[in-house]
Amino acid sequence: MFAPRSGLEALKPYSVEEIQWPIRLDANENPNDMPQAIKTKVIEKLTTLPFNRYPEMSAQSLKTTIAAGFGVTMTNVLIGNGSSEILEALCYAFGGAGRSIVYPSPSFSMYGIYAKLADSQPVPVALNVDYTLDEDKLLAMAKNVAASVILLCNPNNPTGIVLPPEQIEYIVANTKSLVVVDEAYHEFYGKSSVNLLGKYPNLAIARTFSKAYGLAAARVGYLLAGEDIAQTIGKVLLPYDVNALTLATAEIVYNMRQEFAASLAENSRERERMTAAFSAIAGVTVYPSQTNFLLVKSDNVAGMVACLSARGIGIRDFSTAPGLTNCIRIGVGTPDENTAVLEAVTA
Repeated sequence: MFAPRSGLEALKPYSVEEIQWPIRLDANENPNDMPQAIKTKVIEKLTTLPFNRYPEMSAQSLKTTIAAGFGVTMTNVLIGNGSSEILEALCYAFGGAGRSIVYPSPSFSMYGIYAKLADSQPVPVALNVDYTLDEDKLLAMAKNVAASVILLCNPNNPTGIVLPPEQIEYIVANTKSLVVVDEAYHEFYGKSSVNLLGKYPNLAIARTFSKAYGLAAARVGYLLAGEDIAQTIGKVLLPYDVNALTLATAEIVYNMRQEFAASLAENSRERERMTAAFSAIAGVTVYPSQTNFLLVKSDNVAGMVACLSARGIGIRDFSTAPGLTNCIRIGVGTPDENTAVLEAVTA
């Protein structure tokens, strides 16, 4: 008799409310569509694409483009169907039965699920009360459980708080585990651990096109790592996992990434405007963010969520999640969308 694999019954799938909010600030997306200059080139490229042919299995063209941007070779780059696919594959490749994967908590909710899917033991390490990381506590736990992988989201989702470069280097230098820094929100922060790749063979960096570059619909991400790490992870990825339309679009976007400078600057200004406004509300704490979202804690979180929902504004309610009591995550939208948020919570 067929039956699901043991353990799946206790696994909670990643899910969000599929509501088409008039103002969508619940998924950390870029609120602006692709710049017209890029869109024009993408459309031109797609008109010449042979839709009857499989995409490059190795994504060689995009790998070469990204490698050139970082001064590495294409063997140091892995392309995936979103950085999420790469992180899952990494857990399969370096996790497994009898192995542990360590990560701070709260952080990206899929880390624990990826670990379980890989038959690994997920080991969350609680962040400090202010959501900063105690690196020695993390390292002690990683050593205690002989972790095969340490996952670090920087800046962290959903808190928005960063790990300073020296803190990441301290962790990488003081562990035998593979340290993976998930830099999904790097472009909003500006600092990276990429410069440490040549110094530490146990380091890998994951990036995505879904956030700053507005390609959430296309699903494409990449990993920067030593050749042996990239090759090992590649063994567990499906053939042709990234479609040709996405590969072509991502290559154009990467080559024209300077076109996103204006939206990144606007995000920074709006994030600071929203931070100041929320900080002025009694009973509200807004945590420092270097991303395109804010984590907000309220003594009346239910009332705040109700006010936002009543005005058609979708946000992510984490108020009952472990370590995030009374917290919601609000994406930084367009100036008009952000004004609507502030009007709703101050009404």
